[in-house]
Parts: sequence; C-alpha cells; structure tokens
Amino acid sequence: MTTLPKTETVSVYVVFGSDDEARRIGREMVERRLAACVNILGPCHSVYRWQDAVEEATEVAAIFKTSWESSESLAAAIVESHSYDVPAIAIWPIAATTLAYQSWVLDNSR
Repeated sequence: MTTLPKTETVSVYVVFGSDDEARRIGREMVERRLAACVNILGPCHSVYRWQDAVEEATEVAAIFKTSWESSESLAAAIVESHSYDVPAIAIWPIAATTLAYQSWVLDNSR
C-alpha cells in the first residue's frame, strides 16, 4: 500500500443530537469543501456527566474525512452550526491509507 505522511488526512469524530442535524451539518461541510466526506453512523447510546448530573441520551455519531490543514476550520464551522453548548469533536490522524484515497480526500477538502 502506498501512503502519504500520516498527518495529511484525518478523521473528525462528531456526535449530534439527531440524524437531521448530522445530515444537515454533514452536507454543509462537504458543500463548503471543509470535508471530502461524512459517514453518519446512526444512533448510539451516550452516558455522560453534564452540570454535575449523570445523563443518558440517544445521539448520532458521524465521521468526517478531511485534510489536516482543513481540520481546524472544519471543527470551528461545526461548532458554529451545532446545537450543543459543548459539542464532542475529536480529530483522529489516519495512520496509513492508499495513495488514491488520500489524494481524493486532499483534493476534496481544501
């Protein structure tokens, strides 16, 4: 497998309050070329501490694929559109991938 340096592409994991919100924001980020793609994974059950109480909720996880260069702008744009006060956004480096996939992500997220 031919690869580029690991810091060229990243996955950005985000959790949304609904499928509609995930789709709306996901589409907007791809249209703005901040991400090449978003995979909306569907409902997940979350248990978390919020304002000194343990809460539970059904949320929708999504993974955006983008360049390292665009990841900060992508995260900032998601925060602006997200319904949560503190959205969960985690940037994960992609350790290795095919050259063709890496090129596609970079071409479509800059």
